[in-house]
Amino acid sequence: MNSISDPYELRAGVPDVDTFRRLRTGAGMSDRPAAAVAAGLPNTWHGVTVHLDGEVVGMGRIVGDGGSVFQIADVCVLPEHQGRGLGGRIMALLTAELEDRAPAGAYVSLIADGDAHRLYARYGFTGTAPHSVGMHRLV
Repeated sequence: MNSISDPYELRAGVPDVDTFRRLRTGAGMSDRPAAAVAAGLPNTWHGVTVHLDGEVVGMGRIVGDGGSVFQIADVCVLPEHQGRGLGGRIMALLTAELEDRAPAGAYVSLIADGDAHRLYARYGFTGTAPHSVGMHRLV
């Protein structure tokens, strides 16, 4: 819920393809091909968008199989809106949705860029090393 001092509105859902790409690149993340984004966004298990004056300025989403494995992805806020707790608010809504709907024992992972690990730690995420090491590959 918003107050007079809080102009931001958080909503369940995902942005359109162009907005998704604008948010990622605007926040310093890599771009994704439009066709890949168009194919992927409808498969989002749960998403959150941040709105200010009719513009989407942040987002985050959960992807996965809906049962045993989930990944938090694409958490970003445009630089001019950072430092206002929006990343934390996105994470609070995403983790609340997992607590409400994901089966007990579901594995939830994410990749923390830079200092984002500090934010994610506030929501119960811990490093996996040395037990496991995150890896990735581009196609």
